[in-house]
Amino acid sequence: MAVTMKSGEIRRYDANERLNHWAVAVLFVLLTASGLAFFHPAFWFLSGLLGGGNWSRILHPFLGVLMFVLFFVMAIRYWDDNKIKPHDREWGKRLSDVISNRDHGLPEIDKYNLGQKYLFWVMVGTMGLLLLSGIIIWRPYFAEAFHIDVIRIAVVIHAVSAFILILGIMAHIYAGVFWVAGSLRAMTRGTVSQAWARQHHALWHRRMSGPK
Repeated sequence: MAVTMKSGEIRRYDANERLNHWAVAVLFVLLTASGLAFFHPAFWFLSGLLGGGNWSRILHPFLGVLMFVLFFVMAIRYWDDNKIKPHDREWGKRLSDVISNRDHGLPEIDKYNLGQKYLFWVMVGTMGLLLLSGIIIWRPYFAEAFHIDVIRIAVVIHAVSAFILILGIMAHIYAGVFWVAGSLRAMTRGTVSQAWARQHHALWHRRMSGPK
């Protein structure tokens, strides 16, 4: 839970939340690299991150399951915070102002904005599809239980889901590192400034800065 710090900052994520986030992030990088290596020969060099082709084939599905489990912990924790509410829809109607950084007069929002919430639900969907399709194509453990046509469909679903997830994460990185200044520190130091919270998440700021 976020609390106001003596320094005038507000805690946005505790140590466990940040550790969980970065563990998922590292696994995502490893899985993206090995997945691209399987997808096209031009990316085969990326298999070196997991020790080469054979190790990539062995580790990729196990790491995928681990990433899903860690993401599931995150999803349960942030589920309620990502429910889309009327003020989010009003904020979304002013998207042109948001993109142009015209913050004056925007509807107040809570811990996450509409774009972050959409990304959260995209991640929930794609992670689930990646897990299910991955199990179907996982040799030598599960694939033999499925008809070849089912496996072919699962391969396509796996690739499309991965592509959508990669695009979503790229947007997430851009927004957190370049677009909204001050966002990255929330996942490195765990805190944000009072000014940042008031400007970008006024409802959350007011809730967290109230009487303890």
